[in-house]
Amino acid sequence: MSVTTVRLKAEVEQHLEVIAGRLHRSKGWVINQALSEYIEKQQREQERWQQTLEAMESAAQGKVVDASEVHGWLNSWGTENEQDAPRSGK
Repeated sequence: MSVTTVRLKAEVEQHLEVIAGRLHRSKGWVINQALSEYIEKQQREQERWQQTLEAMESAAQGKVVDASEVHGWLNSWGTENEQDAPRSGK
């Protein structure tokens, strides 16, 4: 494990100490947890952005599904005749 030094605002340090004390964990542990969650969130957002760009490119190429097909698919959810997701014809 590596060591990194950070400068914290006094208010952040105080909150960190309270949280660490309440959890009976070290400040380093709390910081590791927080950064791990932040990194995961950033990765998910990057993946979603990439998916959005791909979807926009697909739509620009005319690869779309008619809204009535989507509504029919959504309305079938939870029924005995649940449909597969509609796909574009292209």
